[in-house]
Parts: sequence; structure tokens; C-alpha cells
Amino acid sequence: MLDYKNPRHILNSDTIKEGQVTWRSPSNIALIKYWGKHGTQLPNNASISFTLSNAYTETTIKYKAKETGLLENNISFFLDGKEKADFQEKLITNFKNLDTIFPFLKQLNLSIHSHNSFPHSAGIASSASSMSALALCLCSMESYFFNSLGNLDEFKKKASYVARLMSGSAARSIYGKIALWGKTPADPNGNNEYAIPYKKYIHEVFKSFHDDILIVKKGKKSVSSRVGHQLMEQNIYAPSRYKEAEKRMSQLIQILKQGDLTGFGKIVEGEALTLHALMMTSTPPYILMEANTLTIIQKIQNFRKVQKLPLYFTLDAGPNLHLLYPDEHRIPIKAFIKNELLAYCEDQFWIEDVVGTGPTQL
Repeated sequence: MLDYKNPRHILNSDTIKEGQVTWRSPSNIALIKYWGKHGTQLPNNASISFTLSNAYTETTIKYKAKETGLLENNISFFLDGKEKADFQEKLITNFKNLDTIFPFLKQLNLSIHSHNSFPHSAGIASSASSMSALALCLCSMESYFFNSLGNLDEFKKKASYVARLMSGSAARSIYGKIALWGKTPADPNGNNEYAIPYKKYIHEVFKSFHDDILIVKKGKKSVSSRVGHQLMEQNIYAPSRYKEAEKRMSQLIQILKQGDLTGFGKIVEGEALTLHALMMTSTPPYILMEANTLTIIQKIQNFRKVQKLPLYFTLDAGPNLHLLYPDEHRIPIKAFIKNELLAYCEDQFWIEDVVGTGPTQL
């Protein structure tokens, strides 16, 4: 187990200057899904994901010295310029869990400003992008104050570790193109505590893949992912699910190396439907797909059959679809989306995205 506790990371209060740090970090979409966890945000099965490009969060932490004697975290949070007291409370809880990793935070007043490139009600889980951006800011502050984490690989490993503590899937957003998170027989380097980069192991066709997100329904889900993970603890299909995930992970890793588009589509779509089947077999059962989600899936399947083009779908823990396809087929596929699928999206809203290069410090 990694131990990032460092009680020596205490600032000289007399020399603290005001400053700020900003990171832009993307969301990601899991190909092999992580659903079910244990301990402190540790996954019950490994996951692998595409890092996105256009769906991102920009986060700025502004800091200054805090008055002597105040021992609690002092944090204000703003989303698109508006203070959000409810999320502020969640951040304070998260930061308490990080006190031993970043003890200097208690010496600072922190003003956190966040902006998503996608509408807040677009139905895209922003925790991966927002928490990874926040983790990167914190690691940059540590590196600046203490001249630590000079090695880029170590910097990203710690950022992934910290992001995971705040939101499991955020661990994967630290790396561009594709990232693997969790122990798996398919790769001895997989680790439950942080994600690892995987782009050097994949075929070129996947490095320029498109991921167009169709927003079937905006707004808050009826059952949160946090509750969904908890319900896996009593799901009678959980043990077989974790075995299936291991098998599919081994298969997908080989497929990603070989550039096998047909094999890719079969596994990725199977994973999406398995995720929602687990929701429907939970106690109590719940359904997050909408009628239009199923209609779009059927239209994609028919388009693929008739046009013989490699267009595939996946789903997050909600009703919205991610359409995955290689760049060389973008023209006919985007025409199909505009002409046939947008009618089933709320306000005909969609986000055109591609596999991206990862976070950027601004």
C-alpha cells in the first residue's frame, strides 16, 4: 500500500504569499466498467477507459495564509462564478481525508473556482474531470511549496492516487488516450490505488477514436453512482460479474493492441448493457435508461448492419450514449447522428468529442 503521509510538509506561515494554480482535466468513459468497490475507493474489478478531449473541467485554486489558530479547512467553492455551498461541504469532507497527505492545506484559505466545458445539467458525470483537476492542483501546490514531485511520472501517480480518494473514476483522467485502473491478471502493472497510462500498448486506430455523446436526458439521475456502488454489495450476480470483467479485460487488452474493431465493439457494448443489467438486478432494482436510449441503440445496430461501418455505443451510469467510431468513418457517421439520432436527444443536444491527450496546466 502506498503511504503519502508527510507531516513535514508544513509551511512557514510568515513567508506564505498569495498565489493560484489552474489545471484543465478531461472526463473519461470506461470501456470495461468499474461497478462495486471496497475499502477507501478501491475497485472490485479493474477498468480501462478512453480519455476525452472536449468534455473537461478547469479548476483554479487561489490560496493565501490563514489566520493563526484556525485549525479547520477553510474553503469556498464557486462553479461558473457562483458560490455552491452544498458542494463546498463535500469538498471540506474530502479535504479532511487529505489532511495527512497535504497537511499544509490547514494553513491556507482556499478559494476554488471551477468551470465545466459542458452544461452542468447535461447528464455527464463531472466528478472524474473535476476531481482529477482538483488533485492536479493540490499536487502542483505541494511541488511548488516543497520542491517535491519533480519527476513527472511520480507527480501523475500521486495525482491519480489523490483523485481516486475523491472519485474513483477520476484516477483514470490523469492520463491521456487510455488508462487502466485496478489489479488485473491481464497486466501485472495494474494497481487499485492509482491508474496507469496505457496509450503505448494500443493500436493507432484507437488513438484518434471519436466519442460523440448523445444527451437523451439532462439533469440529476434518480439513483446516484455512489448508491449504485453500494447496492452491488448485496447483488447476487456480483461474484460472476467480477469474473466476467476479468475475462473481458484480458480480451479487450489484446483487441486494443491488434486494432480489432469488431471485437472492440462486441465487448464494449456488452459491458454497457451488463452495467445496466446489474442496476436492474439490484435490491431494490432501478432503471436509468430511457425509452429513447433503447431506440437509439436499435438504430445504431441497424445502421451497422446495413452500412457495414464500425459504429458502437457505450453507456455511463445514466441514460446518455457515447458513440464510438474510428476517425476515417466520421463523415457518414456524423451525418447519421444528425439526421437520425438527434431527434431522440433532449433539445437535440449532443457533444462531439474525441480521444484526448490528457490534462493541461494553464
